[in-house]
Amino acid sequence: MSSNKSEVIEVSSMVVDDRQELTLDDICIACQVDRAVIVELVDEGVVEPRISGAESWRFSAKKLPRIARALRLKRDLELNIAGVAFVLELLGEIESLRKQLERQITLEESYDE
Repeated sequence: MSSNKSEVIEVSSMVVDDRQELTLDDICIACQVDRAVIVELVDEGVVEPRISGAESWRFSAKKLPRIARALRLKRDLELNIAGVAFVLELLGEIESLRKQLERQITLEESYDE
């Protein structure tokens, strides 16, 4: 479900509107990392640019929290990028299963009434 209401996302000291598109350099500045790190994240499928070709990559600002989370996992758990991708995939699956369970519980509660 999409909303026209925008959110403000803050990573580092950069504040952007979630509807904004960011270049590879913008992402690097916001996350305070080298281009090679973001390129690795793209190569492993952690994040996908809207426009392909590293020199012209554009990312939705909505990707910043995922990138920041990936970088925290890399730093805090000392994971390589493949490990980060795997952990994010598992976390996504857990979230999906949680939502599915919540729907099932809600449905069962409505039958009980």
